[in-house]
Amino acid sequence: MAATVSHSPGIGAGDHLVLVDGSGFLFRAYYALPKLTRNSDSLPVGAVSGFCGMLIRLLQEGAGNSPATHIAVAFDHSGRSFRNRIYPEYKAHRPPPPPDLVPQFPLVRKAVRAFNVACVELEDFEADDLIATYTRQAEEAGARVTILSSDKDLMQMVSDRVQMLDTMKNVTFGPGEVREKFGVDPGQMVDLQALAGDSTDNVPGAPGIGVKTAAMLIQTFGDLDGLLARADEIRQVKRRAALVENEEQIRTSRELVRLDVAAPVPLPMEQLQAQPPEREVLAAFMQEMEFRTLTRRAESVFGWEPVEQPRSAPSEIHGFSDVRYEIIRDADRLRAWVRR
Repeated sequence: MAATVSHSPGIGAGDHLVLVDGSGFLFRAYYALPKLTRNSDSLPVGAVSGFCGMLIRLLQEGAGNSPATHIAVAFDHSGRSFRNRIYPEYKAHRPPPPPDLVPQFPLVRKAVRAFNVACVELEDFEADDLIATYTRQAEEAGARVTILSSDKDLMQMVSDRVQMLDTMKNVTFGPGEVREKFGVDPGQMVDLQALAGDSTDNVPGAPGIGVKTAAMLIQTFGDLDGLLARADEIRQVKRRAALVENEEQIRTSRELVRLDVAAPVPLPMEQLQAQPPEREVLAAFMQEMEFRTLTRRAESVFGWEPVEQPRSAPSEIHGFSDVRYEIIRDADRLRAWVRR
């Protein structure tokens, strides 16, 4: 069921909504960047640092070749959602997150708010559902939408007004790119995934049917309902059996991969309007995280006068009372300090 758009949706023609898959980007930053810990207490902050760098660039350059008039970062509230009631094994085999990433979950949410960007999550729903709902609302109001994600589940939302951008690979997906990659239109992605399944999310699909075969079947029969109704026309015995004997499982898979475009989003659209960060708030967060390089970058991007960092008192320098130091004797330790 399509989301209902109010008479004052807070967005309209000419506006550009940018939606960030926060959970996805946090994991990608964690695995793509070197480990980093806060000097004062060795708290892991590498993924948060990478995420902040992405936010600075996003606020500076925009996305989809234009600045954002509205922006939000969506996170998964937890590892469970309404889909687990439909299929208890949904995502059940996923390993727990790395121990040094766990303390960064609340920090990255704090980072988003420090940048004065809307941060949204909702119990019993996934980040993709919130992205899908905001996308549908903006699209129906005549606005353009850019989704920053590499998650193929979100490709079902792509349209003439909605594009997906994988910033890590610098690849943009419109309707043509989705069709070229998967062999079906964005509106057929749900049916394709219902057939092919998804091992990452433990979506079962139809046994033995992969993406290419699923695309061919959807192209031939039009949609999943038409395919299942005419499955007896399929000549290949194993393929026909996979569809006939697993019809209920396939239909369940469709419910798992279909995004909810009418989720009760936690913030109205007008609260997603892009605003510049407040210097004092962002500076306090950067200081708390000990992100000195990012602080200088933010000052440059947002046109703020640099704030001189306080120097240690001479007595502390001469007496080495609180100074932490290390004598570097080899190239490996030097490279480690350069990375930090």
